[in-house]
Amino acid sequence: MNRMTDDLHLPKDLILGDPIVTITGRSDLTVENYRGILLYEDSLIRLSLKNGQIRISGNRLNIEYYTNDDMKISGRIDTLEFTF
Repeated sequence: MNRMTDDLHLPKDLILGDPIVTITGRSDLTVENYRGILLYEDSLIRLSLKNGQIRISGNRLNIEYYTNDDMKISGRIDTLEFTF
């Protein structure tokens, strides 16, 4: 599938469900194409992805909003870790 999306110049986030993570400084993070919230604490947020998880750690983390498509997290972001 990866090669087909490359050959046909198709966006991987739409075809494969890959996450899109946008970080603005150390205080804002937007995640698209997540599956669900696994853990939500003020120092750690874990999200389920189609093919793994994302772990955001820091201080005073807050989910500003979430929809079926995307979510915005604010606070002091120290680390961002993907597991597949």
